[in-house]
Amino acid sequence: MMPGHIHFALHDVDISTNLTKNIKLQAPFVSSPMDTVTESKMAIEMALQGGIGIIHSNYSIEDQAAEVYKVKKYKNGFITDPVCLSPDNTVEDVIDIKHSFGYSGIPITDTGNMGGKLVGIISNRDTSFVDDLSVKVSEFMTPRDKLTVAKEGVSLSEANELLKESKKGKLPVVNEDDELVALIARTDLQKNRDFPRASKHEKTKQLLVGASIGTRPEDRDRAKALVDAGVDVIVVDSSQGDSTYQLEVIQHLKATHPEVDVIGGNVVTPIQALHLIQAGADGLRVGMGIGSICTTQEVCAVGRAQASAVYHVAKFARKYGVPIVADGGIKSTGHITKALACGASCVMMGSMLAGTDEAP
Repeated sequence: MMPGHIHFALHDVDISTNLTKNIKLQAPFVSSPMDTVTESKMAIEMALQGGIGIIHSNYSIEDQAAEVYKVKKYKNGFITDPVCLSPDNTVEDVIDIKHSFGYSGIPITDTGNMGGKLVGIISNRDTSFVDDLSVKVSEFMTPRDKLTVAKEGVSLSEANELLKESKKGKLPVVNEDDELVALIARTDLQKNRDFPRASKHEKTKQLLVGASIGTRPEDRDRAKALVDAGVDVIVVDSSQGDSTYQLEVIQHLKATHPEVDVIGGNVVTPIQALHLIQAGADGLRVGMGIGSICTTQEVCAVGRAQASAVYHVAKFARKYGVPIVADGGIKSTGHITKALACGASCVMMGSMLAGTDEAP
């Protein structure tokens, strides 16, 4: 590419972009659904930086859904389905939740479920000096009369102010009957301050996360589990995306889970792109035989030079308002710039992220 005249400052540059028709990112970076690249830890860090991670599918259905759930619960506005305990639960139950979900601030309701009457809350300091794992929660929880709470209908900004004023770690939100309807965490306020460009759902304020599936019949069950876990976008993962199997999967996903965006691929020609767009794809992955572990060009003798593939598919897909993700061959920041200049909305990175602290 030829250099031009610079007449703007660094802070004037806007790199926000669309991953799909409906999902906007603050940075055009996507981590690849490879088992050496993206699990929940990488997905969380990518979202905090304004990108998104795609959880790989080399998991059982339950484990992949659990990884998605970890990302969705990492950062919240109003937590509308917090893990709750009853006064009859024990210290051992609190420790189990801490190990499973990474936090120990747990609301206590009379039923042990969301929607029960709030009777107290447990924090890390409450359990720090309790040695007997069989001790009941009711014996060491902070009782209801010592809690600062917000009433149902409070705005997120008002709730945040209450948290700041009370200097508490958690703020329960209750209705007129004192039943728990939501929870807000101080740590989320800190994360919001430290990562102002984080990729978040517009309504829930949860981090955005994607997950991949294949084109086998059982992948329909996988997709349902991922949607139930809160996934924002599903990537149909195939080296050759223009197949009857993928078209059927995309059509099924759009009919069954219309609230979730679908990225189809991989493709390298406009006619391939057209078939996936007609099936309902909200975004496209472009690249064939280019990735660090991809052998499609060598084994199957099909593929295309990546710059040509990105340019021609992006030019065509733009007519339908469908963004494309340049997938493969990204080994430096210069490659990222070239992919975006050729028309890609985002770049998908695999080997560039593998081996980092956030990778598996």
